[in-house]
Amino acid sequence: MTKNKNQTLKERDFLSILDFSTEEIFKIFSLAKSMKKNPKKYSKTLDGKILMLIFEKPSLRTHVTFDVGIKQLGGDSLFYASSEKNRIGVRESFYDVAKNLERMVNGIMIRTFGHNVCEQLSEHANIPIINGLTDLEHPCQAIADYLTISEFKKDLSKTKLAFIGDGNNVAHSLMLTAAKVGGNFALATPIGYEANQMIIDSAKSVAKKTGAKIITTNDPMEASKNADAIYTDVWASMGQETETEKRKKIFLPYQVNSKLVKEAKNDYLFMHCLPAHRNDEVTDEVIDSKNSVVFQEAENRLHAQKSIMYELLRD
Repeated sequence: MTKNKNQTLKERDFLSILDFSTEEIFKIFSLAKSMKKNPKKYSKTLDGKILMLIFEKPSLRTHVTFDVGIKQLGGDSLFYASSEKNRIGVRESFYDVAKNLERMVNGIMIRTFGHNVCEQLSEHANIPIINGLTDLEHPCQAIADYLTISEFKKDLSKTKLAFIGDGNNVAHSLMLTAAKVGGNFALATPIGYEANQMIIDSAKSVAKKTGAKIITTNDPMEASKNADAIYTDVWASMGQETETEKRKKIFLPYQVNSKLVKEAKNDYLFMHCLPAHRNDEVTDEVIDSKNSVVFQEAENRLHAQKSIMYELLRD
């Protein structure tokens, strides 16, 4: 949630896709494309700004893209790796951490387990908080993903994205983004691994205003039918490693392979937030195909997050 819905974008947080209006999301897309095309134009726009990067979960793409992104905008970053002993809210209260950091840095990006950690920092810190990933949402990933789709498909409202696999944080943010931009989103999960009902209800509520279509099913073939993009993610996310073998058996029918993608349009895009467990959730044949945009998608994390940082942190 935002600190105050009446505040300007640069005075707010980005904890959830719901924090940005439809107009603001399209503004982010436009700005990201401009930054990608002409990076020098924005090279001093965040001059002197410092972004704190807090990692309770490890990452390659999140760390590199935020670190490189803030530097390309003229600012800098500080890296803080949190462990069990020094985890925020354990060693020191959320309030005290927030009140310290708001006097030292201009914004905080946090990649953590519980969504409540982001919310607690947001409640107490008078600087922007950016969700780099929580157990509920991965909003920066979803913005980068729909930015990528928009580079291939002119009208997002006529685009169908099918997510096949676990109803996880990535699926949540993609569903909400689809609702915001008025697109079609189909989620296929095994029974018992559906998306959070609160997220589904929120997406459908937004969809009533934008004309989006949100479908949830347990049939991967149904979800993939006539899809413009097919998306998948690992079957066991960080923190679920003990469930890996169990999930492999349950999720095998949800593997994105040559048979499943035949249900999609011929020019479908294959998408994955990475890292991928090849030949589990997706076969080599699909991820290495001409339809795959996974590395362009990864690059777009940089441009999408630069635009988000610019809007939240600039003077």
